[in-house]
Amino acid sequence: MESNHSMVPSSQGSIQADIFSGLTVALALVPEAVAFSFVAGISPIVGLYGAFMMCLITSILGGRPGMISGATGAMAVVMVHLVAEGNALGTPGSYAGLQYLFITLLFVGLLQILAGTFRLGKLIRMVPRSVMMGFVNGLAIVIFLSQLKMFKVGGEMLQGDAMLTMCGLVVLTMAILLFIPKLWSKAPGALIAIISVSLLVTLANIDTQTVLSFIQSNGGTGIKAGLPTFAIPQVPLTLDTLIFIAPYACILASIGLIESLMTLNLIDELTDTHGRGNKECVAQGIANIANGFFGGMGGCAMIGQSIINITSGGRGRLSGITAAMALLFFILFTSQYIEIVPIAALVGVMFIVVIKTFAWSTFKIMNKVPKWDVVVIITVTFLTVKYDLAIAVLCGVVISALIFAWENALRIRARKFVDEHGIKHYQIYGPLFFGSTSLFMSKFDVKNDPQEVVIDFEESRIMDQSAIEIINKLAAQYQRAGKTVYFWHLSKDCVRLIEKAEKICVVNVLEDPDYFVAIDKYHELQTATASEAA
Repeated sequence: MESNHSMVPSSQGSIQADIFSGLTVALALVPEAVAFSFVAGISPIVGLYGAFMMCLITSILGGRPGMISGATGAMAVVMVHLVAEGNALGTPGSYAGLQYLFITLLFVGLLQILAGTFRLGKLIRMVPRSVMMGFVNGLAIVIFLSQLKMFKVGGEMLQGDAMLTMCGLVVLTMAILLFIPKLWSKAPGALIAIISVSLLVTLANIDTQTVLSFIQSNGGTGIKAGLPTFAIPQVPLTLDTLIFIAPYACILASIGLIESLMTLNLIDELTDTHGRGNKECVAQGIANIANGFFGGMGGCAMIGQSIINITSGGRGRLSGITAAMALLFFILFTSQYIEIVPIAALVGVMFIVVIKTFAWSTFKIMNKVPKWDVVVIITVTFLTVKYDLAIAVLCGVVISALIFAWENALRIRARKFVDEHGIKHYQIYGPLFFGSTSLFMSKFDVKNDPQEVVIDFEESRIMDQSAIEIINKLAAQYQRAGKTVYFWHLSKDCVRLIEKAEKICVVNVLEDPDYFVAIDKYHELQTATASEAA
C-alpha cells in the first residue's frame, strides 16, 4: 500500500476542498446508485434515495470523516434474491419485494447498532495485513470490471465509432484528471474533468452514452423525483415474515459492517488518521433504519467514492454532507443537467480510482514476505472478485489463523537433562495449545524416564483447554508407569484448571515463587529435596 500513499494529497483538508470533492462524489454517486438499483431489481429512485440517506447520516454521525457511504454492489447482489422472493410472496404487481426489502433494512440497522454498542467494531483489528492487501486488490479489480459494463448498450458491447468515441473520452478524462493537479495541487481534478468532457460532448454534439441514455437502456426513465417520504413497510407482521427476512438481515448487516470497517481502515492508512469503528457501526445502522422508513435501498461504505473524496482533498464531514445534499439537489432540481453527463467521463474517473486503489506494492513484496502471506493475498483477491467481500475477508482471516496456528505449533520444543539427584528435567519452550499438543507429547519418554520427572513451563505458555487436557494425559501416563511427575512454573489460571481436572488425573504441582501458587504437596517435596541434598 505504500505506493498508494504518494498518490493521496497530504493536505489536512479545508472547507473549499471538502465542497469541491463533495460535488465530485455526488456526480460519481449517480450512475453507481442507478447501476446497483438495477442489480437489485428495484427502481433507480430507490437507489438514489438510499445513496442520499446513507451518505448524509454517516457523514454526520459516523466515525470516519471523509468516508462516503451509499448503495453498494456487495449488498445489491443479496438484495436481488430478497426482492425476487418477496415478490413471489405477494400478489402480482404489488411491489411486495420492495416492502420486504424495507423491513429487512430495519433489522439490518438494528443489528449494526447492536454491533457498535457492544464494541464489535474492534474485531476488524484481527484482519491481517495480507488480507487487507488482498481485499484492496480484489476490490480494485471489481471496480474495474464493473466499469466495463458501461461499454455495453442493451447487453451488447459497443462497436466501431461508438467504441472509439467512448474510449477516447475515457482517456481524455483520465488525462485531465492526472494533469490538473500538476498545475494546481488543490484543484478539484475529478470535477474539472467531468465538467470539461461534458461541455465538449454537448458543444461538439458528440454521439455517446449519457447518464440518461444509460438509465433508459436499463428500463428506467430518469432521476427526477421529489423528497423521500416516511412510510412503514407494508408486510404481514408474522413469525413467517421474521423467519423469511432474518437470514437476509444477518447477511446484509455482516456485509455492510465488513465493507465499511475495511474501507475505514484503508482511509485511515491513506490519511494517517484514526477512525472510530464502533461509532461507524452505529451510524451505518441508523442510516439503514432511515432507509427502511423512507424508501431507500440501504447500503454501506463505498471504497470507490471514498477514495475519490480523499484524493480530491476531502477530509472532513462537510465533504460527505456536501455530496449528499448535492445528490438530493440533482434529484429535485437539476436532473436534466446531470442526465447529460457522459458515462465516459464517470468511467474515466473510476479508472483513476482503480489505479489509486490497487496496492501496487504487492508486486514488490512478493519475494520478500513469507510464502503463506502471498497465498493469502492471492486467495482473498480471487474470492473478492469471484464471490463477494464478506466471503473473501472471512476466508482470509480463517486461512491466516490456521497458518498462524500451524507455525506456532512447530515452535514447541523441550530441553532435557538429568540432575545430580537422578531427577529428569524437561524444560519446555514455546506455546502449548491445540495445534502443538501432539508434538509436545512426542518429546517425552515415559517408559525409560527415571522415577521422578520435573516438567518446567517457565519458558512456555499454556494457551487453551487442549493444553490442560494433554498435561493431565501426560501425568496419567507417568502415574500408570508408577512414576512421579511435577509441574513447575504454571500460572494461577493453569493451576486452577488442572485442579478442576483432578477427576481425570491427580497431579502434583510445585509452588512457583513467581506466581505464588500454594499447594499441599509443596512442603513435603521441599523436605524430601533438602534431605537428599544433605
